[in-house]
Amino acid sequence: MYSKIKTYCDNLSRDFELISVERKILLEKISAYITSKKKKGELINLVYICTHNSRRSHFGQICAQLAANYYEIRNVHVFSGGTEATAFNVNAINAIERIGFTIKKMSHDLNPLFHMYYSDALEPIVCFSKVYNHSQNPINNFATIMTCSDAEENCPFIPGVELRIGTTYDDPKAFDNTPIQDSKYDERLKQIAIETFYVFSLIK
Repeated sequence: MYSKIKTYCDNLSRDFELISVERKILLEKISAYITSKKKKGELINLVYICTHNSRRSHFGQICAQLAANYYEIRNVHVFSGGTEATAFNVNAINAIERIGFTIKKMSHDLNPLFHMYYSDALEPIVCFSKVYNHSQNPINNFATIMTCSDAEENCPFIPGVELRIGTTYDDPKAFDNTPIQDSKYDERLKQIAIETFYVFSLIK
């Protein structure tokens, strides 16, 4: 793991105490799901979903894969999707880059594919905007983490899901093209990282 990212990860646990008791109870359901799959020796598939699969769901996907490697939890496969496909937002990509990722743009269409590198020894995280039932995503035996209220409302039923949890976050899009744009994207990424690392810190 790149040193800048390792330092970022090392510091996240300091903020676990900032998570409310109510929020911890919700997050611990995800921990229990992962622990159960791990004990059975089964694949652990997590799908992070928001409306456009452009910001928060990608933050969730990236943070969960990072946390799985940080805490050395094997057989974790993380995906993301939306109720519609748009593109991975450039401001979200920049926020990921600021914490130490090396990012390679692999295509140049309206919905580019990105490889997000956090280690020279590990495969990159593959990111692009897609609907939640895209062929790249699992069709059964997975948990969904809904990162926005719109997606929670617009996905009344997801086939094949074993656990569905709504961990909604405010959209940093509200601050696009403002003086505090970057700080708000960094803030949202860190919030999602803290909560995701809390989830994985409890895996037994």
